[in-house]
Amino acid sequence: ATGQIAGVDKDGRPLHPHVRVWDSVSLSTLQVIGLGTFERGVGCLHFSKADSGTHLAVIDDSNEHMLTVWDWQKKSRVAEIKTTNEVVLAVEFHPTDANTIITCGKSHIFFWTWNGNSLARKQGIFGKYEKPKFVQCLAFLGNGDVLTGDSGGIMLIWSKTTVESTPGKGPKGVYQISRQIKAHDGSVFTLCQMRNGMLLTGGGKDRKIIMWDHNLNPEREIEVPDQYGTIRAVAEGKADQFLIGTSRNFILRGTFNDGFQVEVQGHTDELWGLATHPFKDLLLTCAQDRQVCLWNSVDHTLEWTKVLDEPGHCADFHPSGVVVAIGTHSGRWFVLDAETRDLVSIHTDGNEQLSVMRYSVDGTLLAVGSHDNFIYIYTVLENGRKYSRYGKCTGHSSYITHLDWSPDNQHIMSNSGDYEILYWHIPSGCKLIRNRSDCKDIDWATYTCVLGFQVFGVWPEGSDGTDINAVVRSHNRKVIAVADDFCKVHLFQYPCSKPKAPSHKFSAHSSHVTNVSFTHSDSHLISTGGKDMSIIQWKLVEKASVSQNDNAVETNPTKAPILASEDLEYQSPPMPLPQLHNEVAHHENGTLGSSVSIENNLEETGVTSEEQSEEGSPDLGELNCKEPLQESNEEQNELTALTGDEQMGSPQS
Repeated sequence: ATGQIAGVDKDGRPLHPHVRVWDSVSLSTLQVIGLGTFERGVGCLHFSKADSGTHLAVIDDSNEHMLTVWDWQKKSRVAEIKTTNEVVLAVEFHPTDANTIITCGKSHIFFWTWNGNSLARKQGIFGKYEKPKFVQCLAFLGNGDVLTGDSGGIMLIWSKTTVESTPGKGPKGVYQISRQIKAHDGSVFTLCQMRNGMLLTGGGKDRKIIMWDHNLNPEREIEVPDQYGTIRAVAEGKADQFLIGTSRNFILRGTFNDGFQVEVQGHTDELWGLATHPFKDLLLTCAQDRQVCLWNSVDHTLEWTKVLDEPGHCADFHPSGVVVAIGTHSGRWFVLDAETRDLVSIHTDGNEQLSVMRYSVDGTLLAVGSHDNFIYIYTVLENGRKYSRYGKCTGHSSYITHLDWSPDNQHIMSNSGDYEILYWHIPSGCKLIRNRSDCKDIDWATYTCVLGFQVFGVWPEGSDGTDINAVVRSHNRKVIAVADDFCKVHLFQYPCSKPKAPSHKFSAHSSHVTNVSFTHSDSHLISTGGKDMSIIQWKLVEKASVSQNDNAVETNPTKAPILASEDLEYQSPPMPLPQLHNEVAHHENGTLGSSVSIENNLEETGVTSEEQSEEGSPDLGELNCKEPLQESNEEQNELTALTGDEQMGSPQS
């Protein structure tokens, strides 16, 4: 089960927080509970154990952090009570005592007795032991004792008294601390009870995984390398393996003997920069976390990563593929060798964010669009290794958002934050072209401008001008992909110069989609997410004619050693794109890292047309991803978890 936070749809209607119960094999939704019950979001939840998971305990994110107990199959709320105004970090049912529920969080641990529709609270007393700032995690020992890990690096064993009240002991049935163990330097973030009765603990500051024997004596330990971040979650894997989730969006698989291998990795902050290689199956991403990552879109693996001095926001490969230019938030831009990641050149244009880097078709010119309202033009020599300032396009009254070159290097079309479309003649000194009809017949080398005659049909009615973040035309000039603020990727026919043009619409991101780019062969589309920090790879499938009820299944070969990824090809929309013959995007979604593939089958499997999907899911609706992250899968896209890189950022650990 997962807890979803509140959001709004694109018309401003609220979407309520709720809990979704999933089938862990098919990944289909089994139940949606709590609509209209929870406030803000769901902070933590836990299935009951003593009755085989019939009940679900949920803590919401309201001020009172309401604890509710549900019979989830019947969608009925059994009991409800306020817990505390302090942060609650965990809730768990006792594995053998069906009537006991435990919650913990900021400076507290509560033991709840659940009886029918009532919940009674007993507070854990720390007594002579120092009260921690946060009790962060819970586990249960074989004898029924409760084990807690806290922000001071301490594990406490809470035992239930079984004798009548005696002086200094307290009443019968109260949990009291029976033992204290110093476990980690820094916080104990996670406790994992293993099948064999041993215990794994994960530390924050010391980045250690420690295995404890049945008497809670440390037996083995291993340190997670610093580059992966601090430990946030640990789970038991096959045989002697364990899985670790970290603060830098890594999922690691490891053993005490063999160390760690990366299963998933990704960016850790908002992601905007995306560039696909001109002739290889490679793509580059840069984000506010200062990381620049080069991914292989076939193997789904990370080729290399480099940390810049400042956040990256935009990128473009030189047509030779030898170098890549990356623009940052400060006006500086870097040129890196695409193979060795060595720094080739550094330049600065203004002191504001750079929003677009774009090489001309032959690679002899580079245009740099800035938030200082200027476009800086550079001549490029030696296959992108040498740059000299050629001129500056002056005339926009707001920041540059997008730009494209003409095939002959003569003209640039640009968009700005105040919705201007301007045209420039570069050989005459970057002059603004006053007579726009001079440029009406130019077949632009690329089409990434979100405003223009060939793409005005992609804008939905009532848009505020910022709802579309990126547009890209396929190299074969057949389709346009659109990234919007509502978690969606759209596919339109090109040119798209009529209002309310039909489109295919796909869900995968749980935040605003920041960028899109086709691979060099147009076989795949790459999309990047903002707050979900993910990179999704989509496969374009062109069909001659498919009825709406036809389903095709194809297997997606990956190097994934864990899960074979079988991709469902979605039902085609009732309103096909005529030139595409119902072209549908496969969503090969994954998380950056080594090759782990995950098949994501969510609740609904029809990819709908723009008009049809306006209704959305009756449970979830359509998300406005300008709001915080929320599960957005009213239409099921086929997702294969890009482990190597397809979804380049997993949700933050």
